[in-house]
Amino acid sequence: MNKNIASIALIAVIVLVSAGALCFLSFPRASSGASESIIVGGPALEGSALIYIAEDQGYFARNGLNVTIRDNYPNGVIPVNDMLNDKINMSVSAEYPIVTQALKGENISIVASIDKYQNENLIGRKDRGIENISDLKGKTIGYPRGTICEFFLGRFLNLHGMNLQDVTLVDVPAEKSVDAIAKGNVDAIIYFQPHVYAIINRLGSNGITWPAQSNQLLYGVIACKNDWAANHPELINKFLKSLAMAEDFAVNHPNEAKTIVQKRLNVSDAYITSVWPDHQFSLSLDQSLIIAMNDEGRWEINNNITNERTIPDFRDYIYTNSLEEVKPDAVNIR
Repeated sequence: MNKNIASIALIAVIVLVSAGALCFLSFPRASSGASESIIVGGPALEGSALIYIAEDQGYFARNGLNVTIRDNYPNGVIPVNDMLNDKINMSVSAEYPIVTQALKGENISIVASIDKYQNENLIGRKDRGIENISDLKGKTIGYPRGTICEFFLGRFLNLHGMNLQDVTLVDVPAEKSVDAIAKGNVDAIIYFQPHVYAIINRLGSNGITWPAQSNQLLYGVIACKNDWAANHPELINKFLKSLAMAEDFAVNHPNEAKTIVQKRLNVSDAYITSVWPDHQFSLSLDQSLIIAMNDEGRWEINNNITNERTIPDFRDYIYTNSLEEVKPDAVNIR
């Protein structure tokens, strides 16, 4: 009898130990050793959702990273410049600033796209006689110079029988975007979120709005210098692995993911509900990104934004090694 009880007890212990070991092995654990540091910079936008989720859920720490997020930039152009000047390790921006730097032959590569989205809008004042797109001709239009807004404005006008020479352009920084149109310093303005939301609310019934991207997606991309990537391949792998974990979290817990981003950006329920459907948060390197970069590069050349006369092979500005290792099915570049 005692022997039977002892045998049963031994079996129970073995089962419990085995179950515990299985849970230990299957649950993602923090890497051993000292954490390695990365500084990432970009605007404080919902497009960085995967980065915010990875930080909030501790995925960076779990993968042995100490990530500093500098998201006080007004647009994506400045962090790209800071990255090239070694002030930060990786930048978060739309693809357009990378196109601009590639046309200069800069030592730069995109390591992943983390978002595909549409958030560029052109907003006019009705009291300035703007009721139809054709009414924009001869008007003063504000925009943030050097950003992808410039590209989308130029193409929007082209698609409607106009060009940049048919309007007067005024460079309007992000912090002045709402007042510039609300106070009538410009007749119309093209901008991105969250400024679009604030402008529409400020103008009320006096505003008229058109989506400016003509259904062409924008890409939120992470980029770094080529030599930094060559010297830190494991850091990039760990960083993208953390974002892959964040992507899984966003898929499986969409409401929680939205709440994390909302709290991080300190925005209202109404705002986050309005803009959230405009985004596709996922890690990828698609051929469509190359197509978009080619389109933007041609536009810069044709409009004399650059001194370069030939479009580079933008595949040379994509670093696929890490994403191919972390999420191989997300890489589709030919």
